[in-house]
Amino acid sequence: MSKDIRILETLHLRGPNIWTYRPAVEVRVDIDELEDFPSNTLPGFYERLSAWLPGLIEHECSYGERGGFLRRVQEGTWPAHIMEHVALELQTQAGQRTGFGKARSTSQRSVYKIVIRSRQKEVSLAALRAARDLVMAAIEDRPFDVPATVTHLHELADSLCLGPSTACIVDAAQARNVPAIRLLEDGNLVQLGWGRHQRRVWTAETDRTSAIAENIACDKDLTKSLLIPCGVPVPEGQVVRSADEAWDAAQDIGLPVVVKPSDANHARGVSLELMSEEEVKAAYPIADAEGSDVIVERFIQGVEHRLLVVGGKLVAAGRGEQIHLTGDGQSTVRALIDTQLNSDPRRGDAEEFPLETIRVDSDQGMLLLLKRQGFTPDTVPAAGQRVVVQRNGNVCIDCTDEVHPEVAATAALAARIVGLDIAGIDLVTTDVSRPLAETRGAIVEVNAGPGLLMHLKPAVGQPRPVGEAIADHLFPEGDGRIPVIGITGSAGTTRLARLIGWLLYVGGYHAGVACRDGLFVDQRQFERGDCANFDAGQRLLMNRKIDAAVFETAAAGILADGLPYDRCNVGVVTRIETPTDLARFDVHDAEKLASVLRTQVDVVLESGATVLNADDALVSGLADLSDGAVLLYGASAASPGIAEHCAKDGRAVFLEAGQVVLATGPARRHLRVPAQPEDLAGVAAAWALGIPAELIASGIESFDACLVR
Repeated sequence: MSKDIRILETLHLRGPNIWTYRPAVEVRVDIDELEDFPSNTLPGFYERLSAWLPGLIEHECSYGERGGFLRRVQEGTWPAHIMEHVALELQTQAGQRTGFGKARSTSQRSVYKIVIRSRQKEVSLAALRAARDLVMAAIEDRPFDVPATVTHLHELADSLCLGPSTACIVDAAQARNVPAIRLLEDGNLVQLGWGRHQRRVWTAETDRTSAIAENIACDKDLTKSLLIPCGVPVPEGQVVRSADEAWDAAQDIGLPVVVKPSDANHARGVSLELMSEEEVKAAYPIADAEGSDVIVERFIQGVEHRLLVVGGKLVAAGRGEQIHLTGDGQSTVRALIDTQLNSDPRRGDAEEFPLETIRVDSDQGMLLLLKRQGFTPDTVPAAGQRVVVQRNGNVCIDCTDEVHPEVAATAALAARIVGLDIAGIDLVTTDVSRPLAETRGAIVEVNAGPGLLMHLKPAVGQPRPVGEAIADHLFPEGDGRIPVIGITGSAGTTRLARLIGWLLYVGGYHAGVACRDGLFVDQRQFERGDCANFDAGQRLLMNRKIDAAVFETAAAGILADGLPYDRCNVGVVTRIETPTDLARFDVHDAEKLASVLRTQVDVVLESGATVLNADDALVSGLADLSDGAVLLYGASAASPGIAEHCAKDGRAVFLEAGQVVLATGPARRHLRVPAQPEDLAGVAAAWALGIPAELIASGIESFDACLVR
């Protein structure tokens, strides 16, 4: 034994679980002799902890007030509880704000379970390991580098979490009750919705973004050739193959001109307002290094703007600013860039920053711009002397409310002509509040997959709900869900899953089933083996054919992974018996198992129904936990609770003279088909979904033949 904290086991609960509806990470820890040393017995522990993590003052804990957790530390609490709060605070400081955490003792002395809400598994596990090390350092009075730890967690989150553009769309969709499945563990491809109602997004592109439209947008010259016949104002331009051709084109078009690559992003390789042969020829290789073709076009007087069009409507607009620095008579241009520009908290290399870090030596366009002003990176500008560093690519000022309706209509037309459902329209004008015809403004680019961060975090002005606009565009009606039926219990769940799948099929659904027998769609088995698990369930929800899904989930699956869906229309619990295989999870009796299986009841939608076995007291006792309606089933009308339930106008299914009866309050409907008692839950589930009684009867009669087939 020792004063130490050992992490014994980790679990990633990807779906609703016994702790929370949301994904979480659970760890089992052994605090050894520290079981006898609560925090108030550890000299200096409170002072070190609160100094290292002052943000803990915001943790309310069980007191429900600011400073509540630190009060618990002063009064005396145990290391597992402290680890929970430290891990949550480290995640918050790393930009992964979550508010849920629990620490609970187990039946084994000094062993605890700690669970925290997790937005990304690896980040949460790293936060828990770091929390363990920090708590031990505070106990042992050793130094701990909190800033370095937070930096590591932040970098881990940047590399593994969804990018800001994708994340804002997913968050907006989930706020509308649209479920999401990340299709690439380390990428931005996400499925929104389930089965045949699903949509897909990848950053700011959707499954409505055609490949043809994207290819057109990547070819700036082709884009302009399509816009011109439709009356969209664009600058005159030519594709050139050499520096000499660039100068010839510039003379044809008339100075000043712009030289830019045909398919570059973020204004890389773009040189503006070129006035001489030397400047045009010097700009050519800079553009050529960035794209497949180089374009020379007329320079448009004005300011760069980015208009975001979603589903044919303008939803956000940003204005660029010219970036300059001011000399102090002592520092070089390079040094001033770092002290005056890169010190801006809006700038950074990660995707979360609206402005990029400026690197002068690697930006040939910037070097050319400096040269045109008579500077190099090592020049020392005079005190008060203004040096322009960037003229474009700095769209960071929100101007959505300033856009003239005609300008908005022109931007929407440009997106429609190219064929993009989501487009970033770059235009230059002296005043976006006036029509382009008045300002001689023009659209210079149409971009597929536009960045959204400039609209989410503008440097000046209010953020715009661009994620909500895209979610509304993808789901103008509904929430992308299909009917989901979840089944759990100690016995009879596999046969029941197959039966409900068959009744859905008879009822006209393209039903998918994930159970111990395999994966099925329309009664065709396409995967063998035990598929009553999270991964198989997610694969079923990805199938574009299905419009209803049935899932079998055992208690072990809920404890180890969580349910493979966030909510369901019908939740079924069959039976609760003393478990024999759940000791790993510290579940040893039927009452504890009931607290696990209630998860299936917890996720039933208010508009849905919970189907419970009236002949099992522990199962029927879950009725009060259901947000939806409750249907009871039992071997007869005399089954416990059925009479009382029907007296309250509840619905029930039972056998009478060996045949199925559907009861609603005092009303009775006899299906006049025999059934096994364990099949009544399937009848109740189908009834709850609105399948006609005649089809249910037909399905019950033909089910066993279906299994043989």
